[in-house]
Amino acid sequence: MNEFLKKSTSQAVLLEEPPLFERSRKGALAANLPELDVPKIDFKKHFGTHARQKQARLPEVSEPEVVRHFTRLSTWNYAIDLGIYPLGSCTMKYNPKLNEEIARSAEVADSHPYDPDEWNQVQLAMMYELEGFIREVTGLPGVSLQPCAGAQGELTGLMLISAYHREKGKVRKTILTTDSAHGTNPASAALAGFQTLQIPSGADGVLHPDTVAAALTDDVAALMITNPNTLGIFEKHVKEIANILHAKGALLYIDGANLNAVMGIARPGDAGADVIQLNLHKTFSTPHGGGGPGSGPIAVSPLLLPYLPGPKIEKSQDGSFSLQSPGPKSVGRVKAFVGNFGMFARAWCYIRALGGEGLLQVSQNAILNANYIRAKLKPLLHLPIDSPTLHEVVFNDRNARESGLDTTKIAKRLIDYGMHPPTVHFPLCVKNAIMIEPTETESKDELDRFISAMQEIIENPAPELAAPQRVFREKVDETKAARELKLRYDFKD
Repeated sequence: MNEFLKKSTSQAVLLEEPPLFERSRKGALAANLPELDVPKIDFKKHFGTHARQKQARLPEVSEPEVVRHFTRLSTWNYAIDLGIYPLGSCTMKYNPKLNEEIARSAEVADSHPYDPDEWNQVQLAMMYELEGFIREVTGLPGVSLQPCAGAQGELTGLMLISAYHREKGKVRKTILTTDSAHGTNPASAALAGFQTLQIPSGADGVLHPDTVAAALTDDVAALMITNPNTLGIFEKHVKEIANILHAKGALLYIDGANLNAVMGIARPGDAGADVIQLNLHKTFSTPHGGGGPGSGPIAVSPLLLPYLPGPKIEKSQDGSFSLQSPGPKSVGRVKAFVGNFGMFARAWCYIRALGGEGLLQVSQNAILNANYIRAKLKPLLHLPIDSPTLHEVVFNDRNARESGLDTTKIAKRLIDYGMHPPTVHFPLCVKNAIMIEPTETESKDELDRFISAMQEIIENPAPELAAPQRVFREKVDETKAARELKLRYDFKD
């Protein structure tokens, strides 16, 4: 083990922490509120049978107990602020704290969506400019910031595709997906009312035009393809595929989850894309954890402009901004108000700070970091598809199995080195996949720490070792956890 790794392994004091309800004792208070200076409301009179019949059974604890409880729980969690988070496909990059400071400032955070437009000119100007940035990065003329997650962006894009075909007088029911596409694509298609047909990528890890042509019928509404795909490989035939689809009246949906590998290098609009969603938490460094708050704006080609959700942000000749209702063909609102504005503020700051040249360097650094890990680990792990990769690389455990290791064991042992494991067993087109994406925000020292840990795990297999061992909880019985859920606490008086 190298000296840097010896200094960086995880050692900590971790305290047992029971549920807060078990600390509850009658009369304990974390806040002391003044007496009401307004009349009490008779909830039963106003709400009838809908009123709460019993007092809420909340734990009664003091302020120090509340603070210590949640602080202790926070020490059980791994986070990007602690170290590398190499989840392939998820792009867990570091979030600049300056962006957080601006997004949390009173000028930004205290605005209200019901305020008149003239009170929110700064916020509207910020969103208008962010839309312009997205147009420039994607090469597509229409943008909506409304979707509040990448998956909702997918759903919104598919709603636009459905509306487009309905107006053409043809209800198309099939969406083509690929085995190397982002995992949410089939679910989004099903939720939008489509059936999906998965088509295979080639031995080189990319989709080929003849495969698309063979699957294309008059019932196909669109192809959903991720570019670069979840193998980290750029879909080099995408423009030819777009021409084949358009000739048949079908559209091209490019999943933008991996845009951080190509922004400033290639634009999906130039390759014939009709719609793309951008995951702001992946590409533009807004928070990514706990299921949100997310943001998944979409950008569309001229074909889909009339169907964009509203309201739209418009700039008048005098330079003022306003929210306007969308046109009659719009699919309508997909999120309350304008979307998750706090995420827009962070993304706007990120783009403003970097500029065009900075965004290009982000892509270049993401590619450099991933290929550094690829080169260092290739002698140890099996690379099932040996095509050039961009921001992430997919290995599997074929070489390690000879010494008693497998994908899951490798991932569990990384935890003992104070690192979050990479994505495992995805994409499904690679058996026992180990999918690594370091992102552009990791230093060479941190990459070397990760590489050294992987090397030591594989070169010293110890198949009898049950990992992780240096954590607060031992290896979880995942089957029992899934089958014997305990979601309710029995509160005792």
